[in-house]
Order: sequence, then structure tokens, then C-alpha cells
Amino acid sequence: MTQCASGPAAKATKSTESAKATKATKATYVFAVARTLDPAVVADLGGMTDGEPVRVLPLGSLTAVVQSVPAHDFTDDAWQKRLSDPQDLERCARSHHEVVSASAAHGPAVPLPLATLYFSDARARQALEDEADRFHAVLRRIAHHAEWGVKVYGPPASPPDDVDRPAPAADRGRPAPGAGLAYLERKRGLQQRREQHHERSLRIAEEVDAELGKLATAARRLRPHGHRPSDARGSQLLNATYLVAEHRAHEFAELTRALRGRTGARIEISGPWVPYSFVGEV
Repeated sequence: MTQCASGPAAKATKSTESAKATKATKATYVFAVARTLDPAVVADLGGMTDGEPVRVLPLGSLTAVVQSVPAHDFTDDAWQKRLSDPQDLERCARSHHEVVSASAAHGPAVPLPLATLYFSDARARQALEDEADRFHAVLRRIAHHAEWGVKVYGPPASPPDDVDRPAPAADRGRPAPGAGLAYLERKRGLQQRREQHHERSLRIAEEVDAELGKLATAARRLRPHGHRPSDARGSQLLNATYLVAEHRAHEFAELTRALRGRTGARIEISGPWVPYSFVGEV
């Protein structure tokens, strides 16, 4: 039983056993896969449910971090209801991330997608061992690396104060000759300046991405978040994530600060994170 079919274990099993799961007492929830892990590292974590310890499941040359969970709480129907409850979904995501982060703090660990479950330990072991070569390749790639997020915002272009100023009256409130043409020219000029401002901002975003990419082992461009009028940060021009070696983390942060000063753009950096964005490309 697999509630999420993406990531390194995507080919393992599809959720075809949901009906059986409702009759079963427990299912095996998988958080991450590592080479080795001391069971004590995760034993005290709450995981996805109360009463069952987070534990390790040997996979030959690998180790999975798992927990037994009530099967009826993770059927397709139950999970769809959870998706419609933002608070419950956030709780699950935080619990999942807590276990993944604890595992990754003691060596490279491949995080599995939220709600990756199997009907039993035996089914989980079989499915994950089938992906052993892939897991080993990912672990080699992310060893001694972390993920850093970078967002670049462009300041909104402020129109001149006089763009929409009423045209001067020539006689009894009628516009002066040529006032309409002058107004159109001002509007065209404003549009041109806006386009130039946007093009400059995009060039800055490309410059930031190119410079940071030189320090990163890998990079991904994500969809920029939509701009809200109330957002004082301006429009988001770049939403990217970078896989950075641990020994280059300080250099990466310093370069981000230097780019902020050189370009004048608002640049936000976050991390280090478990490299979620770079485990599905191998």
C-alpha cells in the first residue's frame, strides 16, 4: 500500500491494497532511507502516530526509517480528508519532516514523499530493496551537501505622480489643445519605463542564479510565487534551490550578501535544509 507514488520508491507499489488496508491493523509508514542509522537517533520521536515507536528497518545494505501506523488512518479516503484539513495536513508534514531531519543529521538520508506506506514491513522491504541501486546513487550525490533556497524580489515600479493628472483647461473646463495627445504620450512613456524596469529586474535575477549556480553542485528553478498587492517585498523574480557542499556553505551565503549589495535587489536565503529537491533526479 503506497499513498504517495513519487520519488525514489515510486515504482515500488501503487495503492491497490487500500480495501485490504481497512481490515488490517497496522501499515508501515516510511520516512527515509539511509545507509546506516543508530535506532536511538529516532526512537524518541513522535512520528505520525502515538503509541508506536519510530524505528529502523534493515534493507540489506541500507536502512529505512519507519513506523507502524493504524492502517485505517491512511487509506486513500482518509488521506483525501486530511488533504482538505490544512491544520491536520500541516501536522503530518511537520511530523514527517522532524523524523527526516533527525535521520539526516547523522549522515545522508533520502527523504521519501509524505504518506509513503506499505501493507507490511515485508512489503516495504521488498519494494525499497528493489530500488537499492537508486538509493545508493542518491546517497552518494547528497553526502556532505545541504539544500539552500534563494528568492529574489524586484521592487515595484512607481508611476510618476503626474501621469494621471487632469489635463489643463483652456476654457470653461474644456481640455487645452493637444492635451489628449500629451496624456497618451505620458501613458506610453510610463508603460515603456515599466517594461524597462521589468527587463532590468529579470536580468538581475538571471545574474544571481548564474553566480550562485557556479558554487552549487546542482540547482533547480521553481515556479515564482504570485505577487500580492499588499506584499511590500515586490514581485518575485527568482525562486530557486541549490544543492551546496557543506564546505562551501559559508562561501554561498557570503556571495548571496555580495549580490544583494551589488544589484540592490531584495534577496532572501534560507537553509540549510535536507535536500528534498535533489533526491528524485538520479
